[in-house]
Amino acid sequence: MEIKPFQQQIYPNLPSAASLVGYDGMSPGPTFIVPRGVETVVRFINNSSAPNSVHLHGSYSRAPFDGWAEDTTQPGQFKDYYYPNRQSGRMMWYHDHAVHSTAENAYRGQAGVYLVDDPVEDAAVNLPSGYAKFDIPLVLSAKQYQGDGSLFSTVGETISLWGDVVHVNGQPWPFLAVQPRKYRFRFLNAAVSRTFSLYFVDVADVNYKLRFQVVGSDSGLLERPVWTSSMDISMAERYDVVFDFSPFAGRTIELRNFAKAGGAGVEDDYENTDKVMRFVVSRFGTPDNSTVPSTLRKVPWPSSWNQTRPRTRPRIDHHFKFHRANGTWLINGVAFADAANRVLARVPRGTVEIWELENTSDGWGHQIHVHLVDFRVLSRWHGTRAVAGYERAGLKDVVWLGREEKVLVEAHYAPWDGVYMFHCHNLVHEDDDMMAAFNVTVLPHFGYEQPEFLDPMDARWRPRPFVESEYAGRTGVFSDFEIQQRILEMASARPYQDVDEITSELHGYWTNRTVVG
Repeated sequence: MEIKPFQQQIYPNLPSAASLVGYDGMSPGPTFIVPRGVETVVRFINNSSAPNSVHLHGSYSRAPFDGWAEDTTQPGQFKDYYYPNRQSGRMMWYHDHAVHSTAENAYRGQAGVYLVDDPVEDAAVNLPSGYAKFDIPLVLSAKQYQGDGSLFSTVGETISLWGDVVHVNGQPWPFLAVQPRKYRFRFLNAAVSRTFSLYFVDVADVNYKLRFQVVGSDSGLLERPVWTSSMDISMAERYDVVFDFSPFAGRTIELRNFAKAGGAGVEDDYENTDKVMRFVVSRFGTPDNSTVPSTLRKVPWPSSWNQTRPRTRPRIDHHFKFHRANGTWLINGVAFADAANRVLARVPRGTVEIWELENTSDGWGHQIHVHLVDFRVLSRWHGTRAVAGYERAGLKDVVWLGREEKVLVEAHYAPWDGVYMFHCHNLVHEDDDMMAAFNVTVLPHFGYEQPEFLDPMDARWRPRPFVESEYAGRTGVFSDFEIQQRILEMASARPYQDVDEITSELHGYWTNRTVVG
């Protein structure tokens, strides 16, 4: 996949197009649909003018393939990323993660959808299906343009970039023709700084919010569908919803946004950012045999790995304070640039931990993403919101930490060891150093040791330079033979070997062991 610049004319009557940089020259990038259990190697080729790093958000990738912020691919280099695709069926997304330039790179187009498809699970639940037909990803973003139609830059921003033009799948305020039947919409908030509070209305009665069902979140299907008339979705969160258009044949449904720039209904905002897109419903459609069952799946809650392990440590394993000091966004007083001190937690491999996240930023919300793991949102207090029903019914990898809030999350730190990141997903805050690391530590006498995958900067997996003529002619490292050899080399290292066995052995390792805090 080639990272390269392209132009998009957003305002047809203005002289300048927006200068973007996307995967294969598209924004969003091409959608991956990968069967669960099929491993993939994706080569990202940097033909742009800026360094980048690719994070597959939602995947338990080994550390060297996770998109460590300093593992940057420079212009004229490429990197091969090896992905497991063994977790539950889910909507993930791939996006830039380069240190101090993630906001600008993602804002200009480096983001795309990556679906892990589980046909067994799909058949069991029978939700609306058929990619891009009745099962449709909707990637939300918000951008800001200059008077000549060119794109406003995030460079120099230290607080946030809200954006005054709402995009869905790269298009401003689009419409979609739909049939009078059920649809599955997979929402992703790929905005730099804007949160959304989404709701549906019939344009004939915009004061009445229509009900819909939330069926999935960051980490796949929920335990059960959750009915709601609105849904908060902060940066990097994903939610799957089912909306039934059958009562609205021949009418127009509008998706709207209640959240203001800095959070739900708090501040003034730009004109028309309360609108997202329209659905134009036909009078007739094809038969709809899809259903929304009362139970969707058995969610593997983190606590299920902890039932037989006595604990002597306190209920809260780690406390992290997200705040600002001297113009820099920090976690526990530490910036990501502070390499000597940025590993804020050492978590024994296979353990279950509860982290307390606290926002003391005096007016700013944060969207906290923990790499490697799926977590359960246990509680939220000190703010104005509780844990929403659709947050509580499934596993997550991002949680919205509102103004002055505290949130408890519980995660099973498995199956891999290694060094990973956690950070605010307001990308302006992330670039301004609100990012830290945790080390899932090697267990003594456990086995399954693979030291080549512990360090995200391991030289064996770093980016490599390429010659443009070889890339254009598919020769050298881009020849079919060399690509096959590279894949065989990576596969022989077995980065995702025996994951089910490892998970089971980790459970056995900790059974009847006492963790001393």
